[in-house]
Amino acid sequence: MNHEFRKLEWLFSEGRISRRIFLQGVAALGLSASIPSIMMPGVASASTPKKGGRLRLGLTGASTTNNLDPAIQLAVMPEVIVNGTLGNMLVEIDADGNPVPELAESWEPSADAKKWMFKLRKGVEFHDGKTMTADDVIYSLNWHRREGTKSAAKALVEAITDIKKDGDSIIFQLDSGNADFPYTLSDYHLVIGPADTDLAKGIFTGPYVLKDYNPGVRAFATRNPNYFKSDRAWFDEVEIIGINDVNARTNALKTGEIDAMNRCELKTAHLFQRMPGIKLLRQDGFKHFTFAMHTDKEPFNNNDVRMALKYGIDREQLVKTILHGYGTVGNDHPISQANRYHGAEIEQRKYDPDKAKFHLEKAGMKELTVKLHTAEAAYEGAVDAAVLYKEHASKAGINIDVVREPDDGYWSNVWLKKPWCAVYWGGRSTEDMMFSTAYAKGAPWNDSNWENSRFNELLIAARAELDEKKRRGMYVEMQQLVRDDGGVVVPMFSADLAAASDKIGHGKLAANWEMDGFKAPERWWFK
Repeated sequence: MNHEFRKLEWLFSEGRISRRIFLQGVAALGLSASIPSIMMPGVASASTPKKGGRLRLGLTGASTTNNLDPAIQLAVMPEVIVNGTLGNMLVEIDADGNPVPELAESWEPSADAKKWMFKLRKGVEFHDGKTMTADDVIYSLNWHRREGTKSAAKALVEAITDIKKDGDSIIFQLDSGNADFPYTLSDYHLVIGPADTDLAKGIFTGPYVLKDYNPGVRAFATRNPNYFKSDRAWFDEVEIIGINDVNARTNALKTGEIDAMNRCELKTAHLFQRMPGIKLLRQDGFKHFTFAMHTDKEPFNNNDVRMALKYGIDREQLVKTILHGYGTVGNDHPISQANRYHGAEIEQRKYDPDKAKFHLEKAGMKELTVKLHTAEAAYEGAVDAAVLYKEHASKAGINIDVVREPDDGYWSNVWLKKPWCAVYWGGRSTEDMMFSTAYAKGAPWNDSNWENSRFNELLIAARAELDEKKRRGMYVEMQQLVRDDGGVVVPMFSADLAAASDKIGHGKLAANWEMDGFKAPERWWFK
């Protein structure tokens, strides 16, 4: 019965059956009583927004190294604090995945998409009372372009050759055409703050004003009385609490200590359907898990070793065991089925110990011993996934030594530093943003240190190509290059599962990031 329900759930989430057919199928399984607690993708929580109350979010991603500097956001707790609670970008991604105006009022490209004019919204105030100007926008974007910056958005903004103001507008000159440039300016690192200040202070334009912040522990904010969006910021107060342990988050929600939590434990997520007063929130988007290896270090600098590791993992079993069916198998590249140019025609790689052995032999090895660094901080189930990987790979003569790292500081001490480790990616709304952030030569978050000249040529060409057919062909080729030469094993794409009190109201959930595109504090309300 559980399998049949999952099938119905998937068909509905993919838009292949109507809500009426979905409910009829569920009723036939005798599960109709549980349906009100299931919030499927695209289904709004029916209620009229009203102001009041304190929203309490219990989130993973808490660390003493958390920082409010938008340039170096590495985990979901500070990301929700900065992007959904305190700040705004020029562009917002709506629930349908489209770029819509936020601090920008409108935009217009040149014919070749190398020049873009963004008209700024008037009358927007920062939390300190200062009115936002073009100088503030330029300063904030240059925060990621300045010499020596370690901003994760550096690869996204380095294509900007010049930013200048023209009255109430900003003019961007790019080194090549970029048809997706509005998506670029929606990146969650590109928060706008006041000029000539330290952006890590948390003074922005957003729906709530920071009153107290203890890194990795708690953030507390109150409604911004001068917020420029009249149809947002319904709560009087927002409290974001760091709770890394999934069982502790679950218990906090069950006992009413928090109103919502992120990253439900997938193996027990179905139990939320039986809990009175709690609903499950599902988003299917771009989220994926990887095992990233440094391609400039032995033995990972040999592509046959990388290929052996890619054939040495049973993706189907990981989706079944780790994701409990809430996801799909990956194909060793980061572009999901939700992306516009997903390469569905690329052959799906499958678990094949014989092919893994073949590539080891091509690398001149009869067996291989490597360390895989992991922690639950990478993603829920990451340690179990690594242990399963170890079992799978052993049949090919690959000995994986699973090294469990501390959760605290994982993203600052392990990721980008250890030669092979487990990684969580929320993904990106466009192929260009994902590839530019994590696969382009020299990108700060290129966690495999991968360089491929053909890939980097295509990255620039595809960005500027306005012919849809040609552009799609380029992105499919890039997916193939990452699959067959890149330094990441991408075994699975996961649905985002959160849970909340049924007293929470919301509209259609955005799938670009978890917690409604990081914007739960701004978009949700109490019924």
